[in-house]
Amino acid sequence: MPQTAPPLSRLPIYSDDGHVHVVVETPKGSPNKYAYSEAFGAFQFKMVLPEGTSFPHDFGMIPSTKGADGDPLDVLLLLDAPAFPGCVLEARLVGVIQAEQRERDGTWERNDRLVGVAVKARTHAHIHALDDLRPGMLDEVEAFFGHYNQLAGKDFRVLRRGDAEAALALVR
Repeated sequence: MPQTAPPLSRLPIYSDDGHVHVVVETPKGSPNKYAYSEAFGAFQFKMVLPEGTSFPHDFGMIPSTKGADGDPLDVLLLLDAPAFPGCVLEARLVGVIQAEQRERDGTWERNDRLVGVAVKARTHAHIHALDDLRPGMLDEVEAFFGHYNQLAGKDFRVLRRGDAEAALALVR
């Protein structure tokens, strides 16, 4: 009898060589936000961004983790070309944007964004720390998340940026 594969949200956190697994939910350039639904075992359409707005990089989750918001940890993924929803790949974490967002009920909730580089990426192979990113890139990403949350009726504020060790500590 064939074994059933676990849901994407329950895959192992780490690959055999110690990198983290990432499940892409929304590809770079997409104006549509998708999120994996364990209940459906599929990707669910969440919202469409305004005309001319799109995700600046692939966005997904690290399976078998749980952030302060109760969802798997979010990861912004640097890759040579956009992947697709459901693509599983290995990444090395280079940092974290520690942030919180105000929910519609007025409460503030932590919702950090890990930053990772696909292990097999070529154009981003030199990136091992947030300082290796081009100047202004993190400011642009933070502005995107601020705007994105505003569209969903939430506020988003960055608390601080952390290095790769801070990102790995969140995963642990």
